[in-house]
Amino acid sequence: MKVVIQRVLKSSVEINNKMYNSIDNGLLVLVGFTNDDTSNDIDYIVKKIVNLRIFDDEDGIMNKSIIDTFGSILSISQFTLYADTKKGNRPSYIKALNGNIATKLYDEFNKKLNDFVPTKTGIFGADMKVNLINDGPVTIIIDSKNK
Repeated sequence: MKVVIQRVLKSSVEINNKMYNSIDNGLLVLVGFTNDDTSNDIDYIVKKIVNLRIFDDEDGIMNKSIIDTFGSILSISQFTLYADTKKGNRPSYIKALNGNIATKLYDEFNKKLNDFVPTKTGIFGADMKVNLINDGPVTIIIDSKNK
């Protein structure tokens, strides 16, 4: 399981030219799943996300978590995180998990995040337009296989 986490002032997702969800002050999380991902991977990533100290404290030091700042999360499914670009110029997505199974893991991931932090989502598999104002910029990549 891979996630790209971006600290944002604002983020939103549009589907079919209509605003679907948006947040202020929080995290945009792009999430992808691969074949051997389980609930253990989800638990690891969720714990990392909600406890990452990447928000400024009163002294301007990144020392607070999303929980400390009462922020929100916008979670977007993104199978392209598992693009393999080793051969040629057209990425292979063979390492990305099958959509039927990935949907279940994505739903579980969002439910577990929402237990800690208000979490909004896009629609799994939809053509989405994601907007963000990256704060910092701060962008963190976490792979559950690199514990």
